[in-house]
Amino acid sequence: MATSSPAAVTEALRAVLHRVGQAAERCGRGADRVRVVAVSKTMPVALIRQLYDAGHRCFGENYVQEIVDKAPQLPDDVEWHFIGNLQSNKVKPLLTGVPNLAVLESVDDEKIANRLDSFVASAGRNPLKVFIQVNTSGEECKLFNFLNYY
Repeated sequence: MATSSPAAVTEALRAVLHRVGQAAERCGRGADRVRVVAVSKTMPVALIRQLYDAGHRCFGENYVQEIVDKAPQLPDDVEWHFIGNLQSNKVKPLLTGVPNLAVLESVDDEKIANRLDSFVASAGRNPLKVFIQVNTSGEECKLFNFLNYY
């Protein structure tokens, strides 16, 4: 896809959005209640820009350095999602390097949640939307107790 023409990228985006809309309707939801996050990991900024120019605004990355490198090269109205595991030592570089970071998918550790909360408050950033990973298997090693956090 990295060598696709802008027209091919636009058509691929339309096809994906159409299929998502159909699936949403089958589930009894409006397509406007579903957000498509284009995961752009390993994709060049030029390709992301083609999707942006085709009207897409929501992109996701799962490596801090990659999102920090790409975000400044794209318009400020991109809604960035960080996807996956975030190490506590990467909180500050992520939040300072991507001012338009909107969503963190997902947090599974209270230490990370607390560090995010502290940094967002001290930096004067708007709050982030955070997906919380919850252990439903019952395995002790996977428990994350948010009771004290809220």
